[in-house]
Amino acid sequence: MSDAFIAGGWGMYPTLIAGLALLATSLRYASRPESRYVPLMLTLGLFTLFAGGLGFITGVISLLRAYTGPLAGEGPTVLFIGIQESLHNIALALLMTTTSAIAASVGAWRLSRQVQSATVPATVQVR
Repeated sequence: MSDAFIAGGWGMYPTLIAGLALLATSLRYASRPESRYVPLMLTLGLFTLFAGGLGFITGVISLLRAYTGPLAGEGPTVLFIGIQESLHNIALALLMTTTSAIAASVGAWRLSRQVQSATVPATVQVR
């Protein structure tokens, strides 16, 4: 796992930080489902995905710059290796958001159970 993190480059750091913040917020929402956590989970989820995408794009840009320069004679194998390394950013972002979505789903389920138990049956008679 540490090899994948190192191979992903600098873009792994903001993706990991945003993903851990998202996971912590989602776990908090799962344990205590309050609507005030929803906007934070949404924005942290987007931030995590955008950070992973930015890490991927900057990795591909660096790869193409190196491929047209010092690695020009290496052949297309270098392209495949570089794209594979850049995809680690996307994989981390998807892993963090998927794990957080599972935790948020638990919170949403618990919230629906609370709302369901709090509803009062109608007392108005229908003629």
